[in-house]
Amino acid sequence: CSDQLCQPFKMQNDKGEVVDLYLPRKCSATNRIISAKDHASVQINFAKVDPSTGRAIRGEFVTYALSGMVRQMGESDDSLNRLAERDGLTHKVF
Repeated sequence: CSDQLCQPFKMQNDKGEVVDLYLPRKCSATNRIISAKDHASVQINFAKVDPSTGRAIRGEFVTYALSGMVRQMGESDDSLNRLAERDGLTHKVF
């Protein structure tokens, strides 16, 4: 097949670089892929803070994604506490 209809479709920007329309996310708590149809999932950014001023540092943050399953089980708050403690954002919360 030599015509363009048989070629796989590739999304390209103006520079000719291949770009993807959809990048799947992984749940930070369970390490499972979050599907595109999981409308209960959330992604939360925690800003890094300058210790001297107490203000957020622009453009520096830690991102956590939680699937709808974790939220439905009521484990999102415990998961966020565990992840933030692991990354050094908080101290022992409980």
